Amino acid sequence: MKPIIYLLGNPSFEQDSLPVKLLSKLQAALPQFQFQHLDPTENLPEEEHLILIDTILGIKEVKTLTEEELDKIQSSPTVSMHDFDLGFQLKLAKKLGQIKKVTIIGVPPEGNQEEIIKQISKQLKQ
Repeated sequence: MKPIIYLLGNPSFEQDSLPVKLLSKLQAALPQFQFQHLDPTENLPEEEHLILIDTILGIKEVKTLTEEELDKIQSSPTVSMHDFDLGFQLKLAKKLGQIKKVTIIGVPPEGNQEEIIKQISKQLKQ
């Protein structure tokens, strides 16, 4: 079975849509992986090693974060149960033992898609 790489992002919000736009191109470029869009409002899949591709604001090239860097993820203020963001969900899932290892491949909000795919490829092959 192929490892699953989950893509986060909101296709309706331009600044957060790049991972979703890359889905078919990533499938073609990296057939050894299965790419799947994940709605961040749903529960995270319970995986031994959860690999996510998500937009990171303020970067110009692909950057990889590991579980050791989860504390660097800034959480949004939570007012209700609907306000839990990815950082909070990952920290909670890790604490509950639902995931053991997390890798987040962060992509910039915009840029040359072919170059970004090459950078993602390089990160996944490490």
